Amino acid sequence: MHESIILYLSLVMVIMFLVMLAQRIKIAYPIMLVLGGLALSLVPGLPSVEIDHQLIFLIFLPPLLYEAAWQTSWKDFWKWRRVIGSFAFIIVILTSCVIAYVSRAVIPGFTLALGFLLGGIISPPDAVATSSILKNVKVPKRLITITEGESLLNDASSLIVFRFALIAVASGSFVLTDAIGSFFLVIIMGFAVGLGVAMLFYAIHRWLPTTPSIDTILTFVAPYAMYITAEEFHFSGVIAVVTGGLFLSRNQHSILSHLSRIQGINVWSTVGFVLNGIVFMLIGLELPVIIQGFGEASLAEAIKYGLIISLVVIITRIASTLGASIFTVFISRFIKTADRSPGFRMPFVFGWAGMRGVVSLASALSIPLLLDNGQPFPQRSMILFITFVVILVTLVFQGLTLPLVAKWMNVEERDYAVSSHEQDANIRRKLTAASLDLIQKKYADEIGHHELLQGLKHRLESDIGFMDHVRELDAADSEHEYIARYQHITKEILEHKRHILHEFNKKETYEEEIVRQHLAQIDLEEEKLRQQFLHME
Repeated sequence: MHESIILYLSLVMVIMFLVMLAQRIKIAYPIMLVLGGLALSLVPGLPSVEIDHQLIFLIFLPPLLYEAAWQTSWKDFWKWRRVIGSFAFIIVILTSCVIAYVSRAVIPGFTLALGFLLGGIISPPDAVATSSILKNVKVPKRLITITEGESLLNDASSLIVFRFALIAVASGSFVLTDAIGSFFLVIIMGFAVGLGVAMLFYAIHRWLPTTPSIDTILTFVAPYAMYITAEEFHFSGVIAVVTGGLFLSRNQHSILSHLSRIQGINVWSTVGFVLNGIVFMLIGLELPVIIQGFGEASLAEAIKYGLIISLVVIITRIASTLGASIFTVFISRFIKTADRSPGFRMPFVFGWAGMRGVVSLASALSIPLLLDNGQPFPQRSMILFITFVVILVTLVFQGLTLPLVAKWMNVEERDYAVSSHEQDANIRRKLTAASLDLIQKKYADEIGHHELLQGLKHRLESDIGFMDHVRELDAADSEHEYIARYQHITKEILEHKRHILHEFNKKETYEEEIVRQHLAQIDLEEEKLRQQFLHME
């Protein structure tokens, strides 16, 4: 027990060191962690680490998906829903089909069912890897939204393909009509379960006397409740978590207090960082376990097949993105689309941003050692190794070259005519002017004899003057009541700001990320106000 604790504590320390190193040399930390884990796995004498696929699916996947869904802009997600949906479902199935037929043709002993099994494993890009790498790449907002949205949903479709292919390999039979019907049932009921559980947690947050600590704990319980409930009925736990996460995130300002939001963001950012670090480190550490079943000759063959399948995965994705662009131009003649002419530059960068991650490896490791008849599962070692090679090639090679590809393609921002800096400045001035206008109209009779309100008014006027200048350049009971009145008015101003920000968020010309930054700042201002007069309560 003590040895295990020391091992995992040492692993966390190594993760933090590698992340700091990644920041220093300016590469995405998932790449550094995978390479670091790979290097550690080759050190003689270190104990081998074997990933428990159930641990990944049950412990790591729900909170990571939930955090990603919580950070996703629903407005942008809905705007690009057709592209996201097509790549999360249709393209995943198409990629699985291509991999199935290529692997059967190239790899000796591979059947079509085994090919679909491999396709289901390696077809979906990884949500965490994609998000982490794109943060370091200058690309348009729409590309980040579509890629992250796709990565949130595609695990569900790939795991369903994997599940049906596994049954086909084990039983030797496959009924297409049954599979299609089950596919839609699993997806639709996953949505229903996620929304149902989310509404239960919505009611708890909204109408029960929770505290910030209780709210934070509930946000950790929610993804597990969604995932386990869905999986218990053999529906999609991934879809349930993403659906529930999007619903609660969209309603967070009506169910969580400002302090709950501040505390939750801080806690989740830390926990998410640790979980992400562990899963990417485990990918690299898994190499010795994966190659145990190979001899020298078969290992060399496996490397060759892994590189071939990796090339097929990359080409298929790029072809899909370019084909989707052509189809968008055609279909825009008949229906309204978000962009009638996406061109080829952005689709190519989107196609290159197809990094695979830990879900693919966990799926491969979940393949049983034996069939129901007691025979060894065919080609299990080969599938495991090919999956590892695909993850390594797409994550490291494509991840490292993605900034160069984006720069080479020179994709410009097309959705927001106003720069992020100008959006920020416009929102700041509008909020300050609206606050000053509220005081002058609603509390004009109190300003003359309320010194705190006078100070607030002068501060707002000073802030407006400063922003305009920058733009031109580029207790007694009576005291308790006095202070309480100031708090009441100031809180009303903050709520007025929140209302204005939500109105800004409805406009297509403003990024939700910028609006969220201002909402978070208002939460901090409200907490600062509470702390200033905490001793008076």
